[in-house]
Amino acid sequence: MKLRCAVLDDYQGVALSMADWSAVAEDVDVRVVREYIGDRDRLVEAVGDCEILVVMRERTPFPEELFARLPRLRLLITSGMRNAAIDLAAAARHGVTVCGTASNTEPPVELTWALLLGLARGLVQENTALREGGPWQSTVGADLYGRRLGILGLGKTGTRVAAVGQAFGMDVAAWSQNLTEERARAAGVQRLASKEELLESSDFVSVHLVLGERTRGLLGAAELRRMRPTAYLVNTSRAAIVDQDALAEALRGGWIAGAGVDVFDQEPLPAGHSYRSLPNLLATPHLGYVTRRNYEGYFQQAVEDIAAFVAGAPVRQLG
Repeated sequence: MKLRCAVLDDYQGVALSMADWSAVAEDVDVRVVREYIGDRDRLVEAVGDCEILVVMRERTPFPEELFARLPRLRLLITSGMRNAAIDLAAAARHGVTVCGTASNTEPPVELTWALLLGLARGLVQENTALREGGPWQSTVGADLYGRRLGILGLGKTGTRVAAVGQAFGMDVAAWSQNLTEERARAAGVQRLASKEELLESSDFVSVHLVLGERTRGLLGAAELRRMRPTAYLVNTSRAAIVDQDALAEALRGGWIAGAGVDVFDQEPLPAGHSYRSLPNLLATPHLGYVTRRNYEGYFQQAVEDIAAFVAGAPVRQLG
């Protein structure tokens, strides 16, 4: 009897075309679930018959309660090698093997710059006006050359973002709790002594930190008030690093000129959420990792993970 596998949250309906699933067809029946199922009862009803689930990043959380309600589940595969929405200890207690895939760091860097440039040059407003017969030129763009880009977190992604800023002729500075002078110097970036100094001195602030106890709520109302009223904030990292209500207040109150956001405390974002109507917010629906190369890697390696598990030798295990 074949194992049953469901691919969750395949929003674009591309999971089966991004990899050759025939490699596991003799042993596994695969189906996709395109819509997000936030109701846990409906989710259990939809996939409760499956021994294998493939999930995309952190779209659907897997806490202890969900594992308890999926007794048939034996293998859970996530895109990427880190997924904060999966309770790995609970998975182990319920006998579920959790495996991951590789993930490229370049796509979120590219989206970061799409948001930053879109904000700086008013691209949404100008494109909307052009399409709808509005005014011909209504904004005055913010310069990048000679301005300061402040980066919170100088890891792989932050370092790549810094290199692009340098190519634009920006003054690039960075801060994080663990950033050393040596690492900053290697990236050609000025290391600042505090996040307060970074916020107060930067024209653009971009967040590239891992979410943890020390970074959750790192930017709240007090920190956002330290930014210049002409400054822009970009967050393609994790929503919880920036207080969501405080950011909305900062945008409504003109504490900052605007923000570019790709991550939210609720995803998909509810229809009536204030983020959908703030005029100085450029928002995208968590597209940082959504590129063809990443998707092909995710699903090709998901097939490899399934084949290895069926053969009794799981690969890329988490936890």
